[in-house]
Amino acid sequence: MSNRAIRRAAERIARKAAKQEQKNQVSSANTASQEEPKTMAAAAGAASSSPNVDFADDEQESAEPPRRPVSDAQRAANKANAQKSHGAVTPEGRLKSSLNAVKTGLTGQTVLLPTDDAIAYQAHLDRHFTRYAPATDEEHTLVQMIADSEFRILRIPGLEASIYAVGRKNLADLHPDEQDPATRESLIKGEVFLAYRRDLSNLALQERRLRNQHKSDLQKLTTLQKERKEWEKKNEKGAIQKRMLEAIRLKRLSREYQKKFDPEQIGFDFSIAEIEHCEQAIQQAQDSKQPLPFAKDLLAAFRNAQKDAQAA
Repeated sequence: MSNRAIRRAAERIARKAAKQEQKNQVSSANTASQEEPKTMAAAAGAASSSPNVDFADDEQESAEPPRRPVSDAQRAANKANAQKSHGAVTPEGRLKSSLNAVKTGLTGQTVLLPTDDAIAYQAHLDRHFTRYAPATDEEHTLVQMIADSEFRILRIPGLEASIYAVGRKNLADLHPDEQDPATRESLIKGEVFLAYRRDLSNLALQERRLRNQHKSDLQKLTTLQKERKEWEKKNEKGAIQKRMLEAIRLKRLSREYQKKFDPEQIGFDFSIAEIEHCEQAIQQAQDSKQPLPFAKDLLAAFRNAQKDAQAA
């Protein structure tokens, strides 16, 4: 017997014993409360008739067909069959089995079908990474997702054409009585649509899903890159301002100690004329108790003025 059958049999025995104990207690209480004593035969008859009915009811409630025990031979045969029921063993077989669910390449993790051109797919990825230039891991992931969804969308027209080609071949013998070739072609095309409507509808559904996903990922990427560039621009202004103030301080120290000041030798990418221009503008703002101008804006204005002067 199986473990389950043994457990259920034990539960039935326990329920029967509990009921029998309860009946015995009730019978003893009734006997003590009666005014006239019953004979031993009547008491024995009552005691013997009551449990038979209860046991029959309990047997009827919990009865189940007996299970045949598993023989050693059958157990050995089951074990041997289980050893034969395994998946792919070789690497080639495992690779093939991993692609069992890949039919159209529109869903799942597999983007490339066995018939796809890996070089063309890589070129497709390179174009997207060159176009969007991701700078963080999150941006990199979004660009990958955008490229994959677009690659799948581009596959859909070919799949639709394949469905119509298969249907046209299978249903080419329909409407033989139609004399007009154009009309017959239209009729067969309609028959193909009706016969493969489910496949075509599923294709349209997958296209809508992919386009929505592509749109959502593109919006996320645009938002992320906008926020990152604003943060970089803000921090770039602060960094240029810090370097310019340090250049002005070192220039003043060099003048105080009558030392030669070479900003390029120190590591600055400002010319002496640019530093003097920014120094003058910052000093004027300090004297008038105005907010300090950004060195980046001062440099841009100064360089544009120099370009205009050279052009003139």
